[in-house]
Amino acid sequence: MSPSFLRIRNRTALTQAGVGQISAVEVGHFSVDVFKLVINLDNGPDIASTRTQFMKRMVEFAGSTGLEIVLAYYPPYHSKYNPIERCWGILEMHWNGALLDSVESVLNWAGTMTWKGIKPVVHLMDKVYHKGVSIAKKAFKKIEACLERHETLPKYNVRIHPNSA
Repeated sequence: MSPSFLRIRNRTALTQAGVGQISAVEVGHFSVDVFKLVINLDNGPDIASTRTQFMKRMVEFAGSTGLEIVLAYYPPYHSKYNPIERCWGILEMHWNGALLDSVESVLNWAGTMTWKGIKPVVHLMDKVYHKGVSIAKKAFKKIEACLERHETLPKYNVRIHPNSA
């Protein structure tokens, strides 16, 4: 039986590569069976549910893919629950003091590690992620109308329905 949702736990894929690339790479071959995308996020400032540009992109992504998107944020100071944080620790042990003097050496070393028996897919993302870009409050109200925030945890659980985008 195919899953009805896809879970992404890597905010780098959302911020640096751009949300649109996830559609083609991560969701594309699942698109027939996937109706909901659950994204676990840390509380980094670039992906907070109050960031206008990030939320605009997520609403656009929901509309373009037809996926219901759930943004589930880890509580503040709880990085121990975030699997990517544990992966960074394994990567640091794998490097074990190796001289990382070029981008190529970093990519090569990262590509040879394993975590829980799985080798990572490693590639350089050279797209610039512009910081400080925001949307006017009046324009953001239209985006905010597409968001369904959890009643008791409005900053940490946000649902975006594709038909509202």
